Amino acid sequence: MPGSELTMGGIAVAGTILADKLNEIEAYPQAGELTKIRRVSRAAGGCVPNTAIDLKKLDPSLDVEAVGLVGDDADGEFLIGTLRENGVCTDGVKSVRGGRSGFTEVMSVAGGQRTFFSFAGANADFSAADVDFDAMRGTMLHLGYFLLLDAVDQGEGLKILRKAKEKGIRTSIDLVSENSERYKKVLPCLGYVDNLIVNETEAGRLTGMRPSLGNLPRIAEKLLKEGVKERVIVHCPEAGVCASERGTQLQASFALPQGFIQGTTGAGDAFCAGALLGIYRDKSDGEILQYASWAAVCALSETDATGGMRALAEARAFCSNFERRKLCL
Repeated sequence: MPGSELTMGGIAVAGTILADKLNEIEAYPQAGELTKIRRVSRAAGGCVPNTAIDLKKLDPSLDVEAVGLVGDDADGEFLIGTLRENGVCTDGVKSVRGGRSGFTEVMSVAGGQRTFFSFAGANADFSAADVDFDAMRGTMLHLGYFLLLDAVDQGEGLKILRKAKEKGIRTSIDLVSENSERYKKVLPCLGYVDNLIVNETEAGRLTGMRPSLGNLPRIAEKLLKEGVKERVIVHCPEAGVCASERGTQLQASFALPQGFIQGTTGAGDAFCAGALLGIYRDKSDGEILQYASWAAVCALSETDATGGMRALAEARAFCSNFERRKLCL
């Protein structure tokens, strides 16, 4: 096991960096209609800010580095500033001259669903050439989101993972959920992935299996056989599953009281951050699932992606107020 090296280095989080622009509207209009925007706010979003900031909050002593592309615009300055304010190293974030930072326009109706309009911007061109492996501080590299990064999906993701493995860096990836046949693009990368962290929809589409709760252990085991080196972690609202050479574990999620959940934005990234911290600390598979579930609950306690995150000990104490679900498989 590589655990002897895990007290040094840190975790680098690479991939999608977005400015989330939240527009609170009165009602969603029909085509050709107008609606008023009542309030506008901006936050850092995407895999890199969400996961990196969560990691830093879970363990303030951990070295966390962001890797990716932004434009040389106001959003780019905002994104880099937000990462730095939260203690995340931004040496690996490049500002593209004349480029536009990626952003998502979020249309939100109070008490209703959100609708997302995303512009990839500089993220679309993120490639292996943008990752300085020699300067990277981390002993682990997490790359996300596959299926949202054009160049990564067209072969650059495989190059990044292969180069990381050549440098002795442990790798992990996650995906975004979509209804398409593009998941097959990810399969050739799995032989260079140490830890795969996905939700039930993504796992089901990767394997062609129905993503029911009862199927999740078999889905995780099938993905492990696709070449993933250390473990496959699959999460859904009801539970988390971890499959590794030590076996397969299923852990129920927490049964949260009515009204507790303030928002689901960033909950998957929080689960991922908790799992990455457990992996970094060389914890058992069961403990990794615990870390992940504690982090996810914290994320659900606030409306934004990272506002509810706490230091790990505080997250554990916070979750001690809740019982886990009773699963019927």
